Amino acid sequence: MKSGVTPTGVERSLGDDDFIVTKTDAKGRILYANRIFIALSGFSEAELLGSQHNIIRHPDMPRSVFKLLWDTIATGQEFIGYVKNMAKDGSYYWVLATVTPDRDAQHNISGYTSVRRKPRATAVKAATVLYKDMLAAEGRAGARDAIDAGAAVLNQALNGKSYEQFVLAL
Repeated sequence: MKSGVTPTGVERSLGDDDFIVTKTDAKGRILYANRIFIALSGFSEAELLGSQHNIIRHPDMPRSVFKLLWDTIATGQEFIGYVKNMAKDGSYYWVLATVTPDRDAQHNISGYTSVRRKPRATAVKAATVLYKDMLAAEGRAGARDAIDAGAAVLNQALNGKSYEQFVLAL
């Protein structure tokens, strides 16, 4: 649970042709949010702008997935993954997210652009099972070792593939 918002179990979904677009600064603060994101998240534009992107983090998301995301984009690489987000009213929605680093004139990472689209139902089922296992491992490990424990479950599930290869195969 975050900011007093309790998950409701009510699912929202993107339309087949909808895309969510956000831009953040290098620390993950939202600088731009398109209308689809504003509507789906349930937050106003004023509430979103300047807020950390994790304002929509659902408690069903393993911390280790976000560590992988940040580790990937911090190196200048693009991240592709399945993410379960939580709206302001506690409802949730799944997305297939592509997060790309933005660069300034000196080629330093200055922020990130994230484009999300509706995921396939079969992919959501697979991600749900995997993330549940990762969360359980994180919970058993305790706060200090949670990320490593979740990453170990993920690495075992990847069976030698990269996370991106796994995601794109779902």
